[in-house]
Amino acid sequence: MDRLAITGGQRLEGRVTAAGAKNAALPILAATLLGEGECAISNLPQVRDVATMTTLISLLGVSVKRDGSRVVIDATSVQSFDAPYDLVKTMRASVLVLGPLLARFGEAVVSLPGGCAIGPRPVNLHLDGLRKLGATVSVDHGYIRAQATRLRGQRIDLEFPTVTGTENLLMAASLAHGTTVINNAAMEPEIIDLAAFLSKRGAKIEGAGSGRLVVEGVSALHGAEHEVMPDRIETGTYLVAGAMTGGRVEVERCVPAHLAVVLAKLRECGADVSETAGSITITAPRRLQAVDVHTSPYPGFPTDLQAQMMALLCLTEGTGVMTETVFEGRFLHVSELQRMGAAITVDGHRAVVKGLDHLTGAPVMASDLRASAGLLLAALAAEGDTQISRIYHLDRGYERIEDKLQALGAVVRRETGPS
Repeated sequence: MDRLAITGGQRLEGRVTAAGAKNAALPILAATLLGEGECAISNLPQVRDVATMTTLISLLGVSVKRDGSRVVIDATSVQSFDAPYDLVKTMRASVLVLGPLLARFGEAVVSLPGGCAIGPRPVNLHLDGLRKLGATVSVDHGYIRAQATRLRGQRIDLEFPTVTGTENLLMAASLAHGTTVINNAAMEPEIIDLAAFLSKRGAKIEGAGSGRLVVEGVSALHGAEHEVMPDRIETGTYLVAGAMTGGRVEVERCVPAHLAVVLAKLRECGADVSETAGSITITAPRRLQAVDVHTSPYPGFPTDLQAQMMALLCLTEGTGVMTETVFEGRFLHVSELQRMGAAITVDGHRAVVKGLDHLTGAPVMASDLRASAGLLLAALAAEGDTQISRIYHLDRGYERIEDKLQALGAVVRRETGPS
């Protein structure tokens, strides 16, 4: 099993290019199931989750031809409507094939999803929405079974602005008869990207990026070309890495507007942040000031950058409070940061972080994708050597992260074999 070995204390400096957004690529890949014709998707990140999704749709009978960051997909001849447990258990986003299969073929069987152990994320909002559209949905022996002659447009009022739920319902509504209105929809940029892809295929969607989506169903979708948006979470990760090592890092091929609240927090910490149309540069002093952070759905502070920001708070002047409101159980990295000397006290969904002058390298273990990124950033700034195990979590969402960090001056290498 691979692990990362890091010698901390190096000031990061240089340029890095953001890859395509994993969280945009996954629903777009699922959306290729909605119609016939070739779909050419470019700027796909070369990460494990994308490989899992392409394997899943291949098992359904879809033609997938990949060349680096570009893939050509033809879902004309889908042969199966069954997403098996062996794949779905490894990635929660696999549930995104449910809506497209049901809308196009009238049936779908999808295993209940797995993925990161960051607390319960029930799919009941997906299922309730599909029932509103006229589907018969049941959960038997760990599988979601859905059927419908043809979905029919309805008003759906989401209890919470679930991202994957919004995406699943948006895809399903694209082929439903009549008009669907989704209220309290998630507003993430990745949903705007999915809507743009669907629109290129012939879908009729209004309101993407707002809390109210209006979808006029069409009878069929055709092929299209699309470039996946840049990854705002990867971008934020490198910016935080630069900040907490007192460095100067420029992230190219990103969208600064997607990270407005994150950049505001980094400025509040005392970092200098400059933006162009497609890049962000951060320059930071040796030690930043503590701030309070409150995660919330977009356009709030993203929960996917919570662990990285907590690592930064560990080395600030003062005391900061991290409040996590999106996912329960997303403080699993705290105990590992404490192994490195961090002074963190957890009280329910709040973590009080007392800033220290330094952290110390130690062997630590990743519990989920973003926790592993937080531990890696802490290791880059810590004194001495750190070994991070179970980095398959990291590989799910970051493309060549050790290579990119090495180019910025980090001392990090991947190791394989027994510890």
